Amino acid sequence: MRKTVLITGTSSGIGLATVKLFAENDWNVVATMRNPAAGGEFAGHNNVLVVHLDVKDLASIERAVVAGIECFGRIDVLINNAGYGQYGLFEALSREDIQEQFDVNVFGVMDVTRALLPHFRRNKGGLVLNVGSGAGLFALPMISLYCASKFALEGFSEALAYELASQNIVVKLVEPHGGVNNTNFSERSAESSAKDDSLTAYDGFVERTQAAFGSMTASRTICSGDVAKVIFEAVTDGTDRLRYLVGDDARGFIRAWDEMSNADYVQFMRSKFSAEG
Repeated sequence: MRKTVLITGTSSGIGLATVKLFAENDWNVVATMRNPAAGGEFAGHNNVLVVHLDVKDLASIERAVVAGIECFGRIDVLINNAGYGQYGLFEALSREDIQEQFDVNVFGVMDVTRALLPHFRRNKGGLVLNVGSGAGLFALPMISLYCASKFALEGFSEALAYELASQNIVVKLVEPHGGVNNTNFSERSAESSAKDDSLTAYDGFVERTQAAFGSMTASRTICSGDVAKVIFEAVTDGTDRLRYLVGDDARGFIRAWDEMSNADYVQFMRSKFSAEG
């Protein structure tokens, strides 16, 4: 009997690659997205159901879960993939920018998860996989809101894993880091970049930071398909392992976070964006 996975944010990038990989491996897939018209390539696939779901809209979440269960009989796995990164100096960001970032990356994950937990408990088991980020382990300037949301997702996922183990429900985190090619993540982040021309005191810092980010972007070596493979492995490996990292650590951020003392780690990160760096 085929298992069924519900995935959020599947119109492009990691979400789209994940839908394709699970479908190719004989899974039923509830592919959710804000604009179902973007899922036209799945027309005629009897094991893929394209459904509208906006993680900020509780009614759309409930409808998508019901539609998935009605179509395939049950849902075994939830993959919370939908998300975006707000870019810009914190001082330039509005309260609305902050709310939007958390509505999508944190509260949306919580709402979709909450909608499926009663179904998983009735089934005596299930799996929740949250797509995190290296920016939930180490922090970078100019993306303070994105880091804050992903740090929140880390804490939520770990705490939830301890709770749900009592219900035979596994929680996992897949953490891409080092940048991922062939997604529209950077483009959406650029579109939402906060600007305030009055904040000239930051000009030198912003210039250095943008140059550092430019070199980081140029060194990206993984694609959305690579992340999808790790997601599939995490879902199917039969373990209760919590974290899976995927990416190129050429910048050394993961190694510094994992191996250095806190003081040395902070100094290492500061050096990347200092006047001397």
